[in-house]
Amino acid sequence: MKKNIAVVAGGDSSEIVVSLKSAEGICSFIDNDKYNVYIAIVKKGDWSVRLENGGKAPIDKNDFSFRKDGETVRFDFAYITIHGTPGENGLLQGYFEMIGLPYSCCNVLTAALTFDKNVCKNYLKGFGVRVADSMYVRRGERVAAADVVSRLGLPLFVKPNADGSSFGVTKVKEASQLGEALEKAFAEGSDVLIERFLAGTEVTCGCYKVKSKSVVLPLTEVVTENEFFDYDAKYNGQVSEITPARISGELTAKIQSLTSRIYDILGAKGIIRVDYIIDAAGEPYMLEVNTTPGMTATSFIPQQVQAAGMNMQEVMDDIIGNEINN
Repeated sequence: MKKNIAVVAGGDSSEIVVSLKSAEGICSFIDNDKYNVYIAIVKKGDWSVRLENGGKAPIDKNDFSFRKDGETVRFDFAYITIHGTPGENGLLQGYFEMIGLPYSCCNVLTAALTFDKNVCKNYLKGFGVRVADSMYVRRGERVAAADVVSRLGLPLFVKPNADGSSFGVTKVKEASQLGEALEKAFAEGSDVLIERFLAGTEVTCGCYKVKSKSVVLPLTEVVTENEFFDYDAKYNGQVSEITPARISGELTAKIQSLTSRIYDILGAKGIIRVDYIIDAAGEPYMLEVNTTPGMTATSFIPQQVQAAGMNMQEVMDDIIGNEINN
């Protein structure tokens, strides 16, 4: 009998549009001969499953089941592709743990840790991972522009501490721009990270580990004419994504090894993607760990999987089988 798979999308942040696109991508990657695949939308006030006829069925939050043609459908596995809360910060993982439903990504603690950029950076820094200098600011705290510039220099980045897809991010070139940048970031969340600008080559590396194997994917180099890798660069084509990255084999191996090490330090699960800046001295600085990376057909992970000579259906089989065949 085919297993029932929920591709869980939606969420309660600005990233909901990206999440829904990722869900469509994941559905296209999963083998429909092996699995019954449904998109489950989870957002405030609406937990529902998309049906084949275009309608939707409410999800019973007691066990994440739904009714179809007069019968109860129960899921065997949930693939979480919510970017932002509640799917990337541990909330949904905690719910699935409580009801005993296997899921795709890291556990509650790792999700919460990686979702908080400030906590994640400082945690990994303790293990010798290079990160950019930064300042953490909560809403209501007063920040003197002169102090920020003295400590971090210009230009610098202002970003929400717990959000992705470059929503609310500003590259600040003059001290006078800091106030407006903070307002923009605080519109997305209650705390903000002010980060030193690092000049260099931006790359990203995917990784996943299952019982049978460990896979570290080829690197992708990110090149954009925009001020930085912003929303338009990510989703509106204003970027060149080069896989494999145009760096030496030695540096590639170094970053792949670091990505694998970060995976193990965090106790990650499923697919993660780690973003880096390589500075002029050839040293990689970790920018961010993505535990629910974008999964559209043109996202980084599918590009890297293809460059590795693999296919996404194989990767999905690895991730799903690792959990439901225990």
